[in-house]
Order: sequence, then C-alpha cells, then structure tokens
Amino acid sequence: MRKKSDLPTKRCACCGRPFTWRKRWEKDWDAVRYCSERCRRERRAEAHGEEVG
Repeated sequence: MRKKSDLPTKRCACCGRPFTWRKRWEKDWDAVRYCSERCRRERRAEAHGEEVG
C-alpha cells in the first residue's frame, strides 16, 4: 500500500488548490484538471458566461 505523501499531486485549474491522485482517476490522470465536480461545473459556467451560485 502506498503512503498518501507518495501519490502524485496537481493544482486545480479553477481554485488553484493542490489535489492528490485518486483510484477512480487511474486511467485518465493526465486529463484530470479539476479537484472536484464543483470546480469543473464553475469553470464550464464561466466559459459560457453563465452566472454561478
């Protein structure tokens, strides 16, 4: 079993927070850009000019 400190990390493209690799992202880790569904939705809404929240 790997220690959490040994897992790869990235910065979220929306909020800038660091996030750690997760098992469910195993196959497409290179394509993952956001730390959460919330950040992904907010970024998409921003791009389309929609008001968030």
